[in-house]
Order: sequence, then structure tokens, then C-alpha cells
Amino acid sequence: MELISAIVPSYNEQEALPYFYKEICRVAEEFKKKDVEMEFIFVDDGSKDKTLEIIKNYAAEDERVHYVSFSRNFGKEAAIYAGLEAAKGDYAVLMDADLQDPPALLPEMYAAIKEEGYDSVATRRVTRKGEPVIRSFFARMFYKIMNKMSDVDLVDGARDYRLMKRVMVDAILSMTEYNRFTKGIFGWVGFKTKWLEYENTERVAGETKWSFWKLFKYSLEGIIGFSTMPLMIASWLGVIMCMVAAVAIVFVIVRQLLFGGSAFGWPSMVCIIALFSGIQLLCIGILGQYLSKTYLESKKRPIYIAKEKR
Repeated sequence: MELISAIVPSYNEQEALPYFYKEICRVAEEFKKKDVEMEFIFVDDGSKDKTLEIIKNYAAEDERVHYVSFSRNFGKEAAIYAGLEAAKGDYAVLMDADLQDPPALLPEMYAAIKEEGYDSVATRRVTRKGEPVIRSFFARMFYKIMNKMSDVDLVDGARDYRLMKRVMVDAILSMTEYNRFTKGIFGWVGFKTKWLEYENTERVAGETKWSFWKLFKYSLEGIIGFSTMPLMIASWLGVIMCMVAAVAIVFVIVRQLLFGGSAFGWPSMVCIIALFSGIQLLCIGILGQYLSKTYLESKKRPIYIAKEKR
């Protein structure tokens, strides 16, 4: 019998887990009729509520349930990697515990791989119903900018909800970088992928763990991790401003020669200094981001630390 490993990163999901477990068990029963088994791998990302306790209760009653519990909160990217490492299935699927990734789509995803020859089946939301307008706007802008700045193909509205063959899982695990951006990694490793579209569904319970600031930092991870365009922009900005400065100097000299007394005045000097200082700091900041990522990678720290597992 074939085995599908369902990987569920969980951080403070005590309210959503009972709903998710009930639904995934229902889907597992459907697969069983097709001679396909499922295992459920919950990754507790250092939760502060009863998430781990609930998962342990499931594991005690259901041999299909396994878990990895982190020593602290390492983030969803680390949880995804840990789940993929623990997966033993011929296929692996990444899912959120809040039911925004409908388990009911799994049979259709599995059929696409088995019958249509795809290596993976990914999902994307065609609407962002229930999401703040500003957040939706910046999310769409991120996908547009990322696709222009890098060679990685990112689909607008793409979710982490994806069913993959073992060969693709192994390819992802071979990328052991510390600063991870899974959506970019999916695109970078390639493989033949089918996209399933569905309407956005709101969380079944609990609150989202993704604030606007966290999403902004996550987007920077993606840009820095899969594009060197910001460095090129900084370089060209420096060249352009040097040219502007040269033209300005010539202009001031000519005006001084023609009219006299026009090259003095501290306000204009302060504005010029502030402008160029700001541009220099911006370029140094961009360079610093890349250097900081290189520094973190050079330490070769583990992506996560597991406190206990089953």
C-alpha cells in the first residue's frame, strides 16, 4: 500500500486541532478504500498553549499520529523542514491546522499525480476574502516584484498546501540552507506541477499567527534568498547619483561665474548632504542584509532543535 505523509506545522493551535483532526481522519478513510494509507506528522513549533498535549493524546490513541516538538519557536519554515525529514511516505503533503488548506482537496490532488503524471500538485487562492485590504494589496505586489526580480516562478495566491512525490521531497531536503523561503525553494527545485485553484476559506478557530510585520520580514527573506537584484539596484543608484552630483557641480560653477554669489548658503548644502547620506545608508543597508544572511549561513546552525518526538 502507498503511504501519504500529512505534515502539519502547529503553533498555538489548540482550538483548531480538534476540527482538523476530525477532517483529516475522514479523508484518510476515503484513501483507505483506495489502498492508500496516511500518517499524520504534527510539528509543534514551541507552542505556549495545550497544542502539544492535544497532539500527544491523539498519538496515544492513533498509531498514525507522529509528532516533533521543538525546544522553542523556530518558525514555520523550520517546522516544514522537520516534517519533511520525519515523513516516511511515498508522498508528502504540507497542510495548515486551521483548515484554510481544505483536506477535502487531497483525493483530487492525489489523482492528478497518479493519473496525469505530475510530480506535485500545488494550490492557490483565487480570492482573498476575509483578508485585510492593505495586506492583500502588499501580498499581490510582493508576487509581482519577486517574479520580476528573480528567476523563480512564484504564483500569486500560492499556498504551502502541496502534495509531492518522494523524489521532490528529497530534493527539498537536500537544500539545507538556514534562511529558508519554501515558496521559492518549491520553484527552484522544479518538477512538473499542477495548480489547483480554490476560494479562500477563513480559519476554523483561533487567530492567525502572521502579523503584517512578520509577513514583511518573510517577504524580505524571499527577495534576499532568491534574487541579487537589490544589490544591482544599489549599484546603479550609486552611479546615477554620481552623475547627478557631477551635473549639479557644473551647474553651480557656471552659475557662480555668470551671476556670482550663488554658490553659498547652508540650507542647500544640508539638503544635498542629507540626500546623499540617505542613499549611502540605503545601499549599505542592502549590502548588510546580504552579508548578515551569509554570516548566519556560515555558522551552520541547525534549522531546528527537537525537544521530543514520536
